[in-house]
Parts: sequence; C-alpha cells; structure tokens
Amino acid sequence: MGRQKELVNRCGEMLHIRYRLFRQALAECLGTLILVVFGLGSVAHMVLGGKMGSYLAVNLGFGFGVTMGVYMAGNISGAHMNAALTFTSCALGRMSWRRFPVYVLGQFLGSFMAAATIYGLFYTAIIDFSGGKLTVTGPTATANIFATYLPDHMTLWRGFLDEVAVTGMLQLCLLAITEKGNNPTLAGTQAIVIGILVVIIGISLGMNSGYAINPSRDLPPRFFTFLAGWGSQVFSARDWWWVPVVAPPLGAYCGAMMYAIFIGFNKQQEPQVLENPKMSEDRRISVLPKTVSHQHGVSSLTPVSVYPEDRPSVLHHP
Repeated sequence: MGRQKELVNRCGEMLHIRYRLFRQALAECLGTLILVVFGLGSVAHMVLGGKMGSYLAVNLGFGFGVTMGVYMAGNISGAHMNAALTFTSCALGRMSWRRFPVYVLGQFLGSFMAAATIYGLFYTAIIDFSGGKLTVTGPTATANIFATYLPDHMTLWRGFLDEVAVTGMLQLCLLAITEKGNNPTLAGTQAIVIGILVVIIGISLGMNSGYAINPSRDLPPRFFTFLAGWGSQVFSARDWWWVPVVAPPLGAYCGAMMYAIFIGFNKQQEPQVLENPKMSEDRRISVLPKTVSHQHGVSSLTPVSVYPEDRPSVLHHP
C-alpha cells in the first residue's frame, strides 16, 4: 500500500508539473502573439500606409506591445516573450533548463500566428503596394514587414555586433528595472516601464540592424514569409537570417554578466543593529558588518510567476 500511495503521489506531481508547463507555454504564446501583432502591424503601416505610419510609431507599437504582453502573461510565465531572455534566465540558474524548450516553443508559435494574422489583415494592402509580386528587396519589398533585414550601410559582422550590444542593453536595463535588491520600479508599473525601455532602444539604437533583439520575434515570421510566397530569399538575403537568432542570446548573457559584475556584486553593506549591546557582548556576539539579505530582494528577468518553484533565484555569477 505504501508503494502504491507513493506511486500515485509521484504521478499526481508529474501531472501537476506538466499542466503548469502547459499553462506557461500558452501564456508565452499569447503574450508573444500580442507583442508581435502590435509590432508588425505598426511596421505594416509604415511600409504600406505612407503618412499613416512612421518609424516612431513602429517603436511605440513594439514597446507598448511588450507592455500588453507582460500584462497578459506576466503572472503566469513571467512573460519573457523572447528566447534570448529565456536562455539567459536558464543560464544564470534562475529557471530550470527543462522549461527552455517549452517557453521557446510557446513564443515561436505565438509569433508565427501573429505573422499570419498580420498577413491576413493587410493582404490587400500588400498586394496593392507590391503590384502582386511578393519581394524581399527593392522599392516594393514587403518581407521587411515581418522580419529584419540588414541595410546597405551595414556589414554582416557589424550587424552581428550591433545585435549583441543592443540586446545586452535590453537585458542590463531589464535587470535594473526588476531587481528588488537594487532600485526596482513600483509594483504594477513594471510592464509600462519595460515598454518604455523598448521604445527608447528603438528610437536610439534601432537604425543599424532593426533591433531584432529577439529570436522569437524574427525567426517565426521569417519562416512564415517563406511559406506564404516570398520564397527562399528571406533566408538568403545577405545571409542575415541567423544573426537575430544567435546574437541576441549572446548579448543578453553579456548584459546580465555586466550587471552582475558592476551592480550585483557591489551591494552596500549595512552594520547589524543590536537591540541590547551589553547582552550581546556578554554572550560574545561580535558586531560585524552584515551583507544586505537578498532573500527579500529576489530578482527576475521579467515579472515573477505565480508558482513558487518558478520564482527566479537571486542573481549570482554562474
């Protein structure tokens, strides 16, 4: 009976874990879908709508798309919506690696669905603008509505370094926003501040490579355009397609390491306060500097999940 009860408990625990992972995957899917729909929709207005769109509007679309995605999924999965952030979270030990494929699968599915949604909504405008021919380059190119492409003034490796640097800035600032042991944003305002951060990155650093900074935002829509009629040139154009997949995780990890070195390991120490110094002296308790406790300053890459075991640990050097 004891073994049977233990087996039943283990099965129940496994089912609970799988259900929780399923919910988190769905949350990442829906959050990413919202982010990418608003982002790609704003790009479609800029490319197809003339005066109805602008570069500033694109940055606002992506920025506040992030805000809405965080509000949607933040308390379930943490609303990463970015495979680079998920990779860094796992690499720093803040989340189990078993969650990595679950999160990324949800993000990729949501992003692919978002690209299909934008294609359906703007199909007639795309056909009218391009004269019925779906092109990747040239004056009537429309593939750039869905994914980033390297401009003529950039070389491939300069574009790679640009993506590393810009994603590093994203991760660095995200940690500053969400690190409770430092100077975090007020409760309930993280989503708005993160959206503003994305807007700032776009208007100040977005020109060189289109600031993909997110494999989940770039690769699935690119694959959709391949299937929808733009052809293999979406992958062959200047051999750029792999950079938004590889460079952002590297940049996010570098940004996290920079935060850990410059901020995470330089917490101000406070002296321990003793209520009764004489009693402490009698008991031979020495008054030594005490490092500020991090237990109540748990940080996260994005808002904390509702599940206790999902809450990320304090940032330490791996």
